[in-house]
Amino acid sequence: MALSFRQKQLDAVVRMLNLNYPILSGGTADEEVYKVLIYDHFCRDILSPLIRVNALRKHGITLYLGLAKERQNVPDMPAIYFVQPLQANIQRIMLDASRGMYEAFHLNFSSSLSWSLLEELAKDTLKTDCFQRIAKVYDQYLEFVTLENGMFCLAQPLSYVHLNDPAAQEQDVQAVIEGITNGLFSVLATLGVVPVIRCARGGPAEMVAGILDGRIRDHLVSRNNLFTEAGHMGFSFQRPVLCLFDHNFELSVAVRHSWSYRPLVHDVLNMKLNRVQVEGAGLGSKGKSGVNTYELDDIDSYWVANANALWRQDIQEVKKEPRSSADVIDDAELLGSAKQFANAVNSLPELTERKRIVDKHTLIATALLKEIMNRSLESFSSIEEEMLSKGSVDKGFMAHLQGKGTKEDKLRLAVVHLLAVETSSPAEVGAVEATLRECEVDPSAFLYVKRIKSPSASLSSAQAANRSNLGVWGGQFYEQALSSITAGVKNLLSGGRQAALIRVVEALMEAKSSPGTDSYLIFDPRAPKGSAGADSVSQGPFKEAILFIIGGGNYLEYGSLQFSQQ
Repeated sequence: MALSFRQKQLDAVVRMLNLNYPILSGGTADEEVYKVLIYDHFCRDILSPLIRVNALRKHGITLYLGLAKERQNVPDMPAIYFVQPLQANIQRIMLDASRGMYEAFHLNFSSSLSWSLLEELAKDTLKTDCFQRIAKVYDQYLEFVTLENGMFCLAQPLSYVHLNDPAAQEQDVQAVIEGITNGLFSVLATLGVVPVIRCARGGPAEMVAGILDGRIRDHLVSRNNLFTEAGHMGFSFQRPVLCLFDHNFELSVAVRHSWSYRPLVHDVLNMKLNRVQVEGAGLGSKGKSGVNTYELDDIDSYWVANANALWRQDIQEVKKEPRSSADVIDDAELLGSAKQFANAVNSLPELTERKRIVDKHTLIATALLKEIMNRSLESFSSIEEEMLSKGSVDKGFMAHLQGKGTKEDKLRLAVVHLLAVETSSPAEVGAVEATLRECEVDPSAFLYVKRIKSPSASLSSAQAANRSNLGVWGGQFYEQALSSITAGVKNLLSGGRQAALIRVVEALMEAKSSPGTDSYLIFDPRAPKGSAGADSVSQGPFKEAILFIIGGGNYLEYGSLQFSQQ
């Protein structure tokens, strides 16, 4: 993939770890300097899936500590701070500087530091007489988490709730929209690209697109802006298209049970930041008693390709049974055997690594199988697939709702039932709700979907009139959920089929007129102001696209995107 989020973000982090000096071709700075790395909780999550401990040491990081923790003074060593631009973080940094904890302070903020906070930082350094210790201040624009080369998230787990709650407060909606805009701007600045933005009318996607378009325009006015500086980093001259969608576009994809490896590991074993914890003996890093932590990322060949057969064949070459003394061995054959043995010995480190990966995934698969059997997950998946494909209730639906599975499994099955069946009788829906309550399942999510599917689901104009601008947006998000949710219910990834979302992205990349995308808005930050809208002329077709789902995407959609590229 040309747009490698992981590599670009890693390059920026490596530059930061080397005090923002230019990096040589070998991946190191001109002069090795031993340093301390200080981060807050958010920036720790940025670094966690991106760079490992041995790589930190390679770049001279001898200590890495949380900002909020009590730390000992290391007055003869410089410190790299990587934190969000928050007032609380500024205050803690100033406390460290006033105590002379480190030789020099290299301050790196995950996004742009506002003028007010910069002024506060300057005033505090003068007040505490520690101005000489502040070496440099950088806006890094790294406020996103990269999970794979082609996958990133903004680490806002409650964004969907805040944007779809009809009683959402203005400050909650504003904070989510601002956070999403900051994150997407960071992604684009790190990649060094100015995209053409496409989104549907109405809802949070249009709001984010409009604010992001304005922010990029304001930034492009600067002579030495981030995008001109990154313009010579090897990208194609053609700009990508940024496709923004609301999570409700295809809600059933998010709640259904998947039956492929990656989604299962994430869903069943609670993978977070590319790490999964599995009970039992193993080779992972040890946590609490009997629990191993494993990394699952682009470095893991099986995780990437789902292949584990090659190492077995190679091992068999090394472990061939010796021949008897009665066998006739000439010099040429002996020489060939010696060469084969030498090659096998040389390949042992690689084979050992392959075996380690296979052993790891064997333990993970064993843990998955245990959960699948205990919760009868294969039945959940098959019933949901049948309901979604046929648009009718499966015969064993109610029985399965009362059978095996966790409370969340049953809730998800009930929600898929609501989404899959176009019209359900009140008695049928009431029976499902009653069954959930009998199983001690909180039906709040089920009732929410039931409410937004109801033709009478709306907010009164009187209520909307009393709300501020962002509050009105919150109400509109809620009212638009019905049409968005029902639009793509039956278009799920199953086998070789593409999710409806991916088909829309492909249509937007082709930039051709189609009933599904003609109404989509176009925002081009490089175009004259006032040209945004459905009638604007885009610069497609596009070779590259960035797909972002407001409210959270998932591995099913990511898998569908990868499948479409094959």
